[in-house]
Amino acid sequence: MDGLEATRRLVEAGSSARVLMLTTFDLDEYVFGALRAGASGFLLKDAPADQLIEGVRVVAAGEAMLSPSVTRQVVAEFARLPPLTDQLPASVGELTAREMDVLRLLAMGRSNPEIADELVIGETTVKSHVAHVLMKLGLRDRVQAVVFAYESGLVRTGR
Repeated sequence: MDGLEATRRLVEAGSSARVLMLTTFDLDEYVFGALRAGASGFLLKDAPADQLIEGVRVVAAGEAMLSPSVTRQVVAEFARLPPLTDQLPASVGELTAREMDVLRLLAMGRSNPEIADELVIGETTVKSHVAHVLMKLGLRDRVQAVVFAYESGLVRTGR
């Protein structure tokens, strides 16, 4: 079985395993297939060794890791699509104003330190807000949060 099928089976089985996909292809079909299958990270095999090691650490810690070219593809794809609904999901109402700020900045590709600087709060506080956002929205990781923000229309390019 290939990596996509293995990822699908892990997710369907309810496994808590995290998947970091490595490939020589950064084509949309591979990237989006991996993310839809439940991968928490996607790196190209030609990534420097330190980036691969960091990717394993990040994904093992429950976060998400995308190579820069993949991040550009994900943002471009979701920016191109109209929101799936005109109404926000009810779960968004559970978020505090600060959690909404964090989600928007997260969806814009900001790192925890960048979010902390922009909102003038501590990095630990940002991590706490990210964890609350994921829990309240029933999301697995930061990648799903970005997808959610774009699909729900909370974030659009140019805003």
